[in-house]
Amino acid sequence: MSLAADVIAPAAIPPLVARSEIVDEGHPFATAALLDLLPAQGGLAWVRDGAGLIGWGEAARLVVSGRERFSRAQRWWADVVRAAEIHDGVHLNGSGIAAFVSFAFEPGRSVVVIPNVIVGRRDGVTWVTIISRPDETQIDPRLIFDAHAAPTTPGNVLWEEGTQPAARWQRAVADAVERINRGEVDKVVLARDIVGRSTQPLDIRSILNRLSARYSECWAFAVDGLVGATPELLVRRRGDLVTSRVLAGTIRRGKDQSADEGLAEELLASDKDREEHEYAVTSVAEALAAHCTDLDVPEEPRLLRLANVQHLATDINGRLADEVPVLALAASLHPTAAVCGTPTQRAWNLIRALEGMDRGRYAGPVGWMDAHGDGELGIALRCGEIDSSDPYRIRLFAGCGLVAGSDPVAELAETNAKLEPMRFALSND
Repeated sequence: MSLAADVIAPAAIPPLVARSEIVDEGHPFATAALLDLLPAQGGLAWVRDGAGLIGWGEAARLVVSGRERFSRAQRWWADVVRAAEIHDGVHLNGSGIAAFVSFAFEPGRSVVVIPNVIVGRRDGVTWVTIISRPDETQIDPRLIFDAHAAPTTPGNVLWEEGTQPAARWQRAVADAVERINRGEVDKVVLARDIVGRSTQPLDIRSILNRLSARYSECWAFAVDGLVGATPELLVRRRGDLVTSRVLAGTIRRGKDQSADEGLAEELLASDKDREEHEYAVTSVAEALAAHCTDLDVPEEPRLLRLANVQHLATDINGRLADEVPVLALAASLHPTAAVCGTPTQRAWNLIRALEGMDRGRYAGPVGWMDAHGDGELGIALRCGEIDSSDPYRIRLFAGCGLVAGSDPVAELAETNAKLEPMRFALSND
């Protein structure tokens, strides 16, 4: 039932039939939490505070790589939509026909998945979309849902160093700061990974439910084995309204309210963190200015408090001046200074020289898009990738923005704080 290729010719575009209908209040899809509807493996999700989209099954798939990965995916998706027979009785963002996407940070393997079943929830309305080929028997999603076994916990997870041991990564941070001080770049983001092995096959529902419960301000996502909860929205398009949430500058949470407030004041007063944040805001605002008018860019960041850390945050809003779809907006934004650095190309070159690992789809755009060009794409942070050939193994990622004055010991501690959400989701605590 799936279609996969690096490049798909127009003749190979699957003619799909999509039907979206609002479900009654008594329907199991209307009463269940969205994440509880997912299967253990292969599920797709983009959920925040109980609303969003989830999906399962596979009507079509595109696997694409290279520098043209965004434009090839957009062309393929446009051809799919043009060939599709769409019956939309809902008329909300994400109804009709939609695809889940996850793109590599570098020009590597990126994925677009059109599921057989999508369940959406927005503004108190729940709907179901069935997507199939014209010659296929219509799927009853309830039969698939009823067959889903209950979520299983990960069991015990053993952790080991990733591509670079912590001490070597700290030396890379020190090297990067020296280069910043020499004026080679203004900011660079270095990431590291760790690897976990569970005694039980990993169940994305258990991971997503724990993340969603503790980090309700974040977007819980799952696409093709990449699972996490990101606090950073790369871009949302709803008609002509465009939004991007920028995060840069991080400090831990305090043990009590007084300590928490003290740390928040420290973050807001930190020249280092405000400089890092300003670079990230500027990079997003400049990219959106090519497509948007009436940009609203707050002069001062606000605090975003999560369960384990506090961030400097800025929400940028604008109105589209053209018909550019959400995926093209994401392509123009990626990579932001929040996950790469500035100037972009020099920071990217420094990452390749010092980071010593393949990020895969970590720090790339992840989310969904629909037939109208609307959608929500976050930055794949606070996440892990389950090994496609080994369901017991997962690789977690975390990174830090480095500017003049960054300290390797403090940056390592920050990565450990950013790894904590996924380690919590994979624990039995």
